[in-house]
Amino acid sequence: MRVLVVDDEAHLRRTMRLTLEASGYDVAEASGGEEGLRLFGDGRQFDATLLDQRMPGMDGLATLRRMKQERADARIIMVTAYASIDLAIDAMKLGATDFVRKPMTPDTLRHAVAAALGKPEMITAAAGVQTQAPMAPEDPQPLPPLEIWTTNGFFISRAALEPTVNEQQADHHFVVRRAQEQARTEVTVVIDPELAARVARDSERKFSQAGRFWRQQAERALVNYLWLEAELPEGGRLVVSRTTKSMLDDAMSWSED
Repeated sequence: MRVLVVDDEAHLRRTMRLTLEASGYDVAEASGGEEGLRLFGDGRQFDATLLDQRMPGMDGLATLRRMKQERADARIIMVTAYASIDLAIDAMKLGATDFVRKPMTPDTLRHAVAAALGKPEMITAAAGVQTQAPMAPEDPQPLPPLEIWTTNGFFISRAALEPTVNEQQADHHFVVRRAQEQARTEVTVVIDPELAARVARDSERKFSQAGRFWRQQAERALVNYLWLEAELPEGGRLVVSRTTKSMLDDAMSWSED
């Protein structure tokens, strides 16, 4: 399979090319967005593209937009050292397939490419079938459906279990696996009750700990952890206890559960 690497840093391009060539990929390089677009053409000669987010001239998001205009089902992986989860959401809305945080390990790079090439929704995208759930107007920044979310080469989906709530905390359950591995790991994201109380107090609103608001915050926390750490939470358990600005912004603009 052919992969296009677009990055303005020559040593990083070479590292990615050598890593992927050692795994059997045919790799082409471009030093910026404009050159990347010329090589990309209509996108049909490449099975996946690795695209740096921050480049001089045409940046990654502008290049991503142009590439998706040429080929709607192109598998494009954003590569960046600067991105936040909010930037990831913006790029997903433009059609990015995955995100890799640099510096990255060779394993992370290989998993990310394998995840992009193996995503099931790409099969129907070329036929114009909608592959992402429509954005609900009451959701300020909804994540894409987790059944098709990948980051740093991890597939993430909701577990069959419903959120569990007791007097101390709320638990949200997810299933995570690496693209080139068969083993699946259940990860529990725990919403700290003191955090829920702080958000309710600061936003002057109260949300059910098993409702949509805290489910989305649990999703965000897990995706952000996998993005930053490129590994599973220790013991399959992630506790969300810190208030963030985006969390409070979501709370202030959220409709009732």
